[in-house]
Amino acid sequence: METKDMKLTIGHLYPDLLNLYGDRGNIACLMKRCIWRGIEAETIEFNTGDQIDFSKLDIVLLGGGSDREQAIVCKSLLEIQSEFKDYVEDGGVVIAVCGGYQLLGKYYKTDAGMIEGLNLVDIYTEQEEGRLIDNIVLDSELVDMPVVGFENHGGRTYLNGNKPFGKVLYGAGNDGKSGYEGVVYKNVIGTYLHGPLLPKNPQVSDYLIRKALERKYGGEVILTPLDDSQEKEANDYIYHRFVKE
Repeated sequence: METKDMKLTIGHLYPDLLNLYGDRGNIACLMKRCIWRGIEAETIEFNTGDQIDFSKLDIVLLGGGSDREQAIVCKSLLEIQSEFKDYVEDGGVVIAVCGGYQLLGKYYKTDAGMIEGLNLVDIYTEQEEGRLIDNIVLDSELVDMPVVGFENHGGRTYLNGNKPFGKVLYGAGNDGKSGYEGVVYKNVIGTYLHGPLLPKNPQVSDYLIRKALERKYGGEVILTPLDDSQEKEANDYIYHRFVKE
């Protein structure tokens, strides 16, 4: 199916509080890769206190924030938990990064107390000693290229048998022990990878766009290839620097 005359609406949740490590760059990447293909795209920002109509959204970004900011955001999100859950169960596309990833689960247990999660995915996070900080490289079934980024988190996330985003080739991942990073549930990707994630990994960006278009319009969508030679060169450099000499 061609993408002519198609449109996507991206919801950026709480960028006033959740925008660590340039997560807004993920929005810019999604928008550009749509526009370059002639797909009409718009982003709606929802700050704390705003009403969110998930029926009008095709992709939702939940970014990263400090523990304090997560606790503030979660109070707002819990008020719309059922609508957010319905969106996820109906195949709604979500990319949740770091703090946003932790909020997808049942809870995040910190030294300062318990942050109740949205319970959108059956995972949980607990703060443990030390932070997991480094470059990270993954092998993900969702894409052909290695997935690269940067992680910086004190929480350890446990998947309860859910599918990980990828196998860790270099770095710590969810808990520094399992050898896996992130989670994939229906059309939701949760991950600790900053950088921001999507400009460094154009195939992940296209995966989200394609899933959103297929959900909205039905049928299989073939995206027009873009010139990603610079991105691939950068990706290859990171891979060989940290994984394969």
